[in-house]
Amino acid sequence: MTDNGTRIVDFHIHTEMCGHARGTVDEMVESAIEKGFARVGIADHMPLLYGTDPHLAMAPERLPEYVEKVLEARDRYGDRIQVLLGIEADYHGPTQTERLEMLGKYPFDYIIGSVHILGDWIFDSPLEVERYDEIDLDKFYIQYLNEVESMVESGVYDIVGHPDLAKKFDKRPTIDLAPRFRKLVFAMKRRGICYEVNTAGLRWPVKEMYPEPAFVQVAAELGVPVTLGSDAHGPEDIGRDFELAVDLIRSSGYGQIATFESRRMTLTRLP
Repeated sequence: MTDNGTRIVDFHIHTEMCGHARGTVDEMVESAIEKGFARVGIADHMPLLYGTDPHLAMAPERLPEYVEKVLEARDRYGDRIQVLLGIEADYHGPTQTERLEMLGKYPFDYIIGSVHILGDWIFDSPLEVERYDEIDLDKFYIQYLNEVESMVESGVYDIVGHPDLAKKFDKRPTIDLAPRFRKLVFAMKRRGICYEVNTAGLRWPVKEMYPEPAFVQVAAELGVPVTLGSDAHGPEDIGRDFELAVDLIRSSGYGQIATFESRRMTLTRLP
């Protein structure tokens, strides 16, 4: 762990099993060790259930293998780093029952909730970015944030993943999102869950972390816990730009960061 606290945890790490990342579980863990992390959470994309594209998430038949590999790594690397079993599970109403059944079969340490689809549109896919030119962006952002709030209210998830993912391609609304951010943060506080500051947005056209500073400030004021995620899709991405993330967290008033084990949240002091 470095003195500025940037290597406390990275809870949002993918592997080659999701179909669009590089690196095995072992390669990701070894990269985290090399970078000085105290604990690391593997949170690959759970099968989407609303599509069959093998490049978007792991196939359903690979989920048991994924869990086994992460648990094996936890045991094997336990004297060097704490490895946690996470999963990134989409929120999607029509397939939610099946998703809950799958989640209930495994001993996850935490579940990241994400919204990637609205209607039939996987809006964060580079292959579908042209649809932004055909929509009302204000209505799109409202629909997206409403869906994230529904995800929070479901009570299924521990961490809200990249809360303002809608901005990924730098397509911006004209309306002020601050009241809707506040409404979402209040829902998170009611449900007792946290959100992540996710540095992956810096690697996409928006060139910003998720969520924007105004969101982080409101969440800090209301006492909603925060954690860190790189959304790594390769070993080199683990902990990437965390110095910026920690600066944002500190400057917003946070003195602690959320960690998880066996679905229980613990707040750890930032050094």
